[in-house]
Amino acid sequence: MTGIRGFTGWLGVVLGSPDPRRLAGFYRDLLGWEIANEDPTWVTMQMRDGDGKPIPANLAFQLEKIYQRPVWPNEDGKQQMQFHLDVGVTDVEAAVEDAVALGAAPAGFQPQDDVRVMLDPDGHPFCLYLDA
Repeated sequence: MTGIRGFTGWLGVVLGSPDPRRLAGFYRDLLGWEIANEDPTWVTMQMRDGDGKPIPANLAFQLEKIYQRPVWPNEDGKQQMQFHLDVGVTDVEAAVEDAVALGAAPAGFQPQDDVRVMLDPDGHPFCLYLDA
């Protein structure tokens, strides 16, 4: 399958946040990517490959005035995560320490020994996994 007609190959991921600038700053520091565009309601970050070259994708942060922090693992009647980000690292424990220093928190439930589920400052889950 070739995908939908006209698909250019560009892909964007958007996270809702009560403070998009703050959350974008967290991910800028976590991933080492640069902020490409920014205003009070929308911040876009340029994604890069392992060599620092731009790729046809971005990570953006959108103002959500009525924001409910997601709960993970899911609980009935609570805001559930919409998706999560997987972040490959060469040293999971060192990456956890760095992420915590930037404002992340380990999730209370860790379903895999070789992956650490973390929560960003707005509660969005992301996983740090050994990418060897």
